[in-house]
Amino acid sequence: PSSDCVMAEQLCLSDSTCNATYRTLENCALAKTRLLSLDHDSRVRCLNAELDLGNSSLLHCKCHRRMKRQEHCLRIFWTVHSSMTDGYLNLETSPYENSANEEHWKTDYNKLAALVSGKNCSHLAGDATNPCLRATHVCNLSKKCFRLRTDYASICTKGAGSEDVCDRRKCHRGLRNFFEKVPEDFTKRILFCPCQDEFCGERRRKTIVPDCSFQYNTKPNCLWLLDSCLEDHICKSRLADFQQNCQPVDMSPDGCSLHNHAACLQAYMGMIGTPMTPNYVSNSSVEVSLWCTCENSGNQKEKCDQILDMFESNKCL
Repeated sequence: PSSDCVMAEQLCLSDSTCNATYRTLENCALAKTRLLSLDHDSRVRCLNAELDLGNSSLLHCKCHRRMKRQEHCLRIFWTVHSSMTDGYLNLETSPYENSANEEHWKTDYNKLAALVSGKNCSHLAGDATNPCLRATHVCNLSKKCFRLRTDYASICTKGAGSEDVCDRRKCHRGLRNFFEKVPEDFTKRILFCPCQDEFCGERRRKTIVPDCSFQYNTKPNCLWLLDSCLEDHICKSRLADFQQNCQPVDMSPDGCSLHNHAACLQAYMGMIGTPMTPNYVSNSSVEVSLWCTCENSGNQKEKCDQILDMFESNKCL
């Protein structure tokens, strides 16, 4: 059974043999973070240290999206699995416990209908043609949803459109806070509200405040976006989770290798608020993409296209 990586680390450090092996792995992970090229002997030593953990709970530990000390937990996971971080195609084991199942993700429509039809919500009747506006009003009925949505909106709209003033890092943190701490009944409704017209679509697209969190003045290369992600424990973890749960398969009836759309949608939401934040590309469709281009990718064009295709041509998503 997998355990929390923070607890697993504490157990390991209390055992002298495990402690020594773990310290070796920390040095290996540090070298990778600093982009130091390891010689053959060092690479062998790092791989042997990972194998030496055997059945240690560290080797099988996981993290939770809503846990305290999440970044510390993820750092431990990637320390133990540092050999998996060589490139895009190798990030296939998610550090997160898979808490999303189809039942959990079936929104309680009766509960929300009662909220919407309540006497405090008579003004919502006029939002019948704009589900995204209605979803926002329902969010405002929850103190937590309203507070965290207001928080990220205020951070992300300061100096929007000017990279000198918009603090993208703070904006991303605010978005992650919202999608991690607010119940999914509210966040799913705001992000995936169905639209029939452009006004509704524009509101849905602006949920992520694209001027600050999504768009740069010029589109960066997708390979640069990936490198930025792999340098960040949270982004790297969310990307691994996305790859695991949204792996497309042509021969599969539903397009997904794991046949779990709930886990894929949760993994997609996890990418919001990272350097690889996706968003709707226009207000008239449900197509999503990263804000990046594969022009001038040279001999890495194929790898670059794979990054874009994760979102643009992903049947599972």
